[in-house]
Amino acid sequence: MDNNYLAELLFGDIKTTPEDMFAKYPARTLPDKAAVTRFAPSPTGFMHIGGLYAALISMCMARQSDGVFYLRLEDTDKKREIEHGADEIITSLAQYGVCFDEGAAADGEAEKGSYGPYRQSMRKEIYQTFAKDLVKRGLAYPCFCSAEELDEIRKAQEAEKADMGYYGSYAKCRNLSIEEIEANIKAGKEYVLRLRSDGNAENKITCRDLIRGNIEMPENIMDVVLLKSDGIPTYHFAHVVDDFLMGTTHVIRGDEWISSYPLHEQLFRASGLKMPKYAHIAPIMKLDGGENKKRKLSKRKDPEASVSFYSKAGFPVQSVLEYLMTIANSNYEEWRMKNPDADMSQFKFKLEKMPVSGALFDMDKLASVSRDVISKMSEETLFDEISVWAKDNDKKLNAYITASPDKFRESIKLWKYNGKKVRKDIAKWSDLSEMFPYLYGDGVDSYEFDEKLTADERKEFLSAYISAYDHKVDSSAWFDGVKAVGEPLGFCPNIKEYKANPDAYKGSVADACGILRVAITGRKNSPDLYTIMQLLGEEETLKRLKAAM
Repeated sequence: MDNNYLAELLFGDIKTTPEDMFAKYPARTLPDKAAVTRFAPSPTGFMHIGGLYAALISMCMARQSDGVFYLRLEDTDKKREIEHGADEIITSLAQYGVCFDEGAAADGEAEKGSYGPYRQSMRKEIYQTFAKDLVKRGLAYPCFCSAEELDEIRKAQEAEKADMGYYGSYAKCRNLSIEEIEANIKAGKEYVLRLRSDGNAENKITCRDLIRGNIEMPENIMDVVLLKSDGIPTYHFAHVVDDFLMGTTHVIRGDEWISSYPLHEQLFRASGLKMPKYAHIAPIMKLDGGENKKRKLSKRKDPEASVSFYSKAGFPVQSVLEYLMTIANSNYEEWRMKNPDADMSQFKFKLEKMPVSGALFDMDKLASVSRDVISKMSEETLFDEISVWAKDNDKKLNAYITASPDKFRESIKLWKYNGKKVRKDIAKWSDLSEMFPYLYGDGVDSYEFDEKLTADERKEFLSAYISAYDHKVDSSAWFDGVKAVGEPLGFCPNIKEYKANPDAYKGSVADACGILRVAITGRKNSPDLYTIMQLLGEEETLKRLKAAM
């Protein structure tokens, strides 16, 4: 067959050659051992936490080697693409500090970098240039098989218990003559372009994975589709061309792609392009129900699979990044303990320290990490971050902050400190309204009064306290006032005296404070009661005391 003639028949409008592309996209000039990595999502849905995980790892590898980290959008599947999907990806990643040196931009904005376009849908001519070259060299051919014919092949393979796919004797169009091909094209038959695989199932290739070590697999024997009937490439072919022309040195991707490695190795080899190094990362897992079995985080089943889940819940960005690093590198926690105040970028990330089996995403561990992160934030940082979050996610808290910014600043001190000690109670901003509804929510809707005292005894104390209440006194005078009100009603003002002879009293001053605490907050336990009453103000304090009677 005259392969040059066939190439012109199929791609007569393509005048460029691979050499033209090599000249247009020259090798990058970078320091030795600099890593060029990429994040290459499809804009077909929300940003998955696994995507952020992979992007973070890719960024670390590039940054610490003075390399390049770029964004490429694999947007060739227009049927599944969602409106503003690219914007969602870029915005979500930027929110978590994952920013690109070059690559695709949000809709309507200019791309950055010299190796674009960075959207695959805009690179059709580039792919067809390499496809034409493959045809010229007898390594690709047009396939006119209809859906019905492909179904017949599948049924025959099932009956013969053969491997499924388009290969060998099952590849009906592999050996069509040039005359048959021309006739089909003139008849208006649709076709795809397939790889003419030279693989042998008996032969083995080795994937030298940077995380898992050497993995031996059979060669690819499938004549896979390179270009679909509309001339748009499949992922397999497009990523080979793109990764070479964009100078990618390290491909960090999910381990579901390990089985595709033999095909990708063959495509690089057939195209005459240097192959990058591969690191296949284990998926993020979760425990499923009570059976203690691990499974992948699911877009459909698990709300925590979406990056937006964490921002809506109010986990600080740094908390999520810190936690992802703890599951990405086994030695990160030890490094963080030795370097509590160091910027995360100072950590030397190593692919060989990544888990080989699925990394378990533990929400309790995330909360623990986040409490530590929040405890280190300054009061001003807390004010700023909570204010921004509440505006979009908590109307009541936002109303409180907007109406009383100074009071909110004071309230931060209330739950941040226990005396001089920094507390670690808050894991996410949504905890604030859940833990302190008496400050930031609707007030008190139920009471946890101790049954040690009767309702009449509590009412008697509250009535006397309301009559004597002075909102303007300091904390010491306030406590003396509680004692003064309680003592005539049987509440011992001295704890030691009470413990020595408890039957002589209704309770101690601690019990009297407990009545006030539950009346004001609804709860037996809370931060400093005097401060809470000061934050609420005299009118609201008296209102709550009366309501509790």
